[in-house]
Amino acid sequence: MNKIYNFLFLFVVLLSSCTKDFEDINTDPNRPKQITPGVMLGQLQYRIVNSSITASRNLTHELMQVDAPRSSPSGEGVHRYVINPGAGIWTSFYGYMADIEDINRTSEALGENNYKAISMIYKCWAYSIITDLYGDVPYSEAVKATEGNLKPAFDKQKDIYIKILSDLEQANALLDPSKALTYGGDLLYNSNSLSGGANPGIVKWKKFCNSLKMRLLLRLSKRNGEININEQITALLADPVKYPVFTSNTDDAIFKYTGIYPYYNPYFNTRQLEWRDGTYVTKYFINKMNTDNDPRRTIWFRTVMVGGQNVYQGIESGYPITTEYQVGANTSYNDLIKTLPQLGIMMTWSEVESIKAELALKGFNTGKSPKQHYDSAITASMIQWGATMPSNYLTQAGVVYDTNASVEAQLERIITQKYYASFFVDYQSWFEKRRTGYPILPRGTGIPAERVFPNRVPYPTYLQSLNPENLAAASAAMGGDNTVSKVWWAK
Repeated sequence: MNKIYNFLFLFVVLLSSCTKDFEDINTDPNRPKQITPGVMLGQLQYRIVNSSITASRNLTHELMQVDAPRSSPSGEGVHRYVINPGAGIWTSFYGYMADIEDINRTSEALGENNYKAISMIYKCWAYSIITDLYGDVPYSEAVKATEGNLKPAFDKQKDIYIKILSDLEQANALLDPSKALTYGGDLLYNSNSLSGGANPGIVKWKKFCNSLKMRLLLRLSKRNGEININEQITALLADPVKYPVFTSNTDDAIFKYTGIYPYYNPYFNTRQLEWRDGTYVTKYFINKMNTDNDPRRTIWFRTVMVGGQNVYQGIESGYPITTEYQVGANTSYNDLIKTLPQLGIMMTWSEVESIKAELALKGFNTGKSPKQHYDSAITASMIQWGATMPSNYLTQAGVVYDTNASVEAQLERIITQKYYASFFVDYQSWFEKRRTGYPILPRGTGIPAERVFPNRVPYPTYLQSLNPENLAAASAAMGGDNTVSKVWWAK
């Protein structure tokens, strides 16, 4: 019996010893011991920009006649103005919104205002894209499933924008360039540490914050009066110390892909079939680049052999359903883009200069003339893509800014160049066409007469079962859940 007691005593001692050391032995030294804003931030930055540039290629480029499919015998296709209910950005961006809210809450609990401000900027950027795509969307009740709200109401776009502009104002005030990000994690501006007692990365975050605000204020310009748009634009332009914006290419909000796991360019492993054999650049897009001898061609596209010469040759957009283009016979995307570090574009200095060109044209005091901003916007885009601009590029007939032209003609020239500079920038060129009417895109002969250029993306069909009452109310308020209805700022 004593032997049995002794064995049991030894077993208990060994068991308690193993239990005491179990946590230490099985703890991964490389795994964070607590969730911090820095742990979440870098992954959010990488994943969210991947979604935005993928959306650019999958929808914007085809709709805005940057490219077109090699064949589409069904009669459907974005290039024929068929926009199906969109779940991609809706699902992914609302998923990221949960991460953004987590960063916000954690930052507030830790007293980390810089992280909080960065989360607010991402929230504003993401919601501006969502609402400009769909119109009225869940906002005030969104991302509250853990609180039991599985059927959020849809907020009016006007109310969403009022909150976005207010949040950007608050984010600008919260950002403190004298402090580093305590927990690191910033892969966009590397604002993780101080340099000489200052944080240049946080300064760039302030510039991104106010540049984004400038973009959105211009988008809402038709609604001045309902919201004090002109007053806010004037205040932003009048105080560059309080409201700094992008002033060089080094300020660009571009996520740079390192090519080191896991931060690869999302197209890195894309097969040739999906990358270029099934899609070609359009005549509309490439012919102007050919005429202007645009150096960005060599970075964006590959040539084809025609008549013994390497040329950039496009196809029609919106062509008849009987048309099928030969594989490899027309210009498609350059494989260089698949590994290009600077493809993760959110917003650029080139866009800011285009915005200022338009504001100066409308009489706002930007400190320079519309032409000066216009020339600067083009130059900035060339530098952004690593292209060497020909010395006569800005004085060519199709590019030169004519200060004696009508205001409308000057606006068209500004937006046309902005359109080219928006290559791979989510949906911005489509949003700008809806706002201004430019560029004027040719209508393909294969587009049925009853189809009109789309004004929005219909809501995801799965909402009909998940949130039917609020979806029905939002659809009715929008004038119908279709591509014809206009969002609030476009009415």
